[in-house]
Amino acid sequence: MLGAAPVLASQQNVSLLVDTRELALSVVQGKQVIQVFDNIAIGSNGATWNKQQGDEKTPLGEFRITEVRRSDRFVIFIAIDYPNLDHAQRALDEQRISMETYTAVKNAFARGRPPPQETRLGGHIGIHGLGSGDPEVHQSFNWTNGCIALTNEQLAELLPWLAPGTRVVIR
Repeated sequence: MLGAAPVLASQQNVSLLVDTRELALSVVQGKQVIQVFDNIAIGSNGATWNKQQGDEKTPLGEFRITEVRRSDRFVIFIAIDYPNLDHAQRALDEQRISMETYTAVKNAFARGRPPPQETRLGGHIGIHGLGSGDPEVHQSFNWTNGCIALTNEQLAELLPWLAPGTRVVIR
């Protein structure tokens, strides 16, 4: 976990909802929307249930935050547990991954560890800021390789709500 950010009492029952059509990220407590961040960016090729390595698409589904860490490129990177068991099972059923890859994902989840990040399904998916990127590009295009991007200012506002285990729904 990054630094000594205060843990908000309101963090309990907090989740994130990412709307890939509206390009908005909402902080939700229970069923109440606490805060909405508009004009987020997603993968340059949109969103999908069938993400593949290198397709520059944002995976749809339900995930958990695995880590909040510093990043040279984005200042902060909030990793999520993609590929999850649903994505791995779907890929196995569609013969897009091997049983060995499926088992590696399954074993990681059974041990409470992040899934393997170097599979045919891709990896290194998370939420991040612009870092030193161009704010005008962010305002105009979906530009990520599959992550969810906010402005650096939005990310700073979001951080106090987050902790490993926070639920992230991308739809």
